[in-house]
Amino acid sequence: MLLDLHGIAAARLNDPQHLQSCLEQAARDGGAHVVDARFSKFEPQGASGVVILAESHVAVHTWPELGFAAVDVFTCGAPEVALAVADAVVRLLAPASFERRVLARGPGAAGDRA
Repeated sequence: MLLDLHGIAAARLNDPQHLQSCLEQAARDGGAHVVDARFSKFEPQGASGVVILAESHVAVHTWPELGFAAVDVFTCGAPEVALAVADAVVRLLAPASFERRVLARGPGAAGDRA
């Protein structure tokens, strides 16, 4: 699941601890199991991070100057977990607007080639 989040305060997008807290909480709220996390802040602005899940991962990269964050929610198993995690990310980061795209990946996914 790919999320494009628009209209988030720059200070929130420039704070890796805040982002980590939100993504870990979103994972738990969505029924995923957090294994580890790693987040970094960039100069002069921006942050990236990943929350490793037993089910795969949630990753974010931010552009505070644009009020924009790109979030990837990748899970194996039940697709409703990815949807629930994505819904929680949107709720916790509270963008003014967002787009959500579902991309099937892996063996048997649409477009699978040998």
